[in-house]
Order: sequence, then structure tokens, then C-alpha cells
Amino acid sequence: MEEILITGVVFFAMYHIIKSISDHLLRRKLIKAEQYERVGILEAPKPTSDEVNKYPSLKWGLVAFMAGLGFIVIDLLKLFNKDWIDGRNAVLPIGILLVFVALGFLIYFFIMNGKKK
Repeated sequence: MEEILITGVVFFAMYHIIKSISDHLLRRKLIKAEQYERVGILEAPKPTSDEVNKYPSLKWGLVAFMAGLGFIVIDLLKLFNKDWIDGRNAVLPIGILLVFVALGFLIYFFIMNGKKK
């Protein structure tokens, strides 16, 4: 199983490296041919949304807080049963941490939606 994962990661990385190099060379040729509209370098960047992130520190503060809370819960689970969380069974701690980080993002989302109204 590990060999398949490593092979997949290597081919994924090779694909993205080759794609970025070929995109760069293609854009360079289009710029030399003075076809700027096809390259897309003269257009102003389009805003992705109307709402600008007004509280970036709140978002990352909540995420860091919830990640820390997740680590505390993982450590508390070690006190109850050491077999749940050991070096070989690292899926449970990663799952707990990801759930808490996602909760941090969700809390931020609900706070921002509450401020809009």
C-alpha cells in the first residue's frame, strides 16, 4: 500500500511540474507573438466575492484555538485508554484534530454570517 501511495505522489508532482513549465513556455510564446488578450495578462484580476475578509486574525485565531483544543482532547484520551492513541494507530488523533480545525472554520463562518445580518 505504501508503494502505491509513493508512486502516486511522485507522478502527481511530476505532472504538476511539467504542466507549470509548459504553461510558462506557452505564455512566453504568446507574449512574444503580441497576443496579450489570449495570455490574460492585461485584464484586471476579478474579485472572487463581494465580501472582503475583514477579520483574518479572528479566523486564524479560532482555527489555532480549536487545533489546540483538539490536541488537549487527544492528550486526555491517552489518559483513559492508551491503546486508542499510539504510534501505529495515528488515524484517531489526526481525525480528532481535523474535526476541531473544521469546527474552528465553521464557528468563524457562522460569526461572519451573523455579522452580515
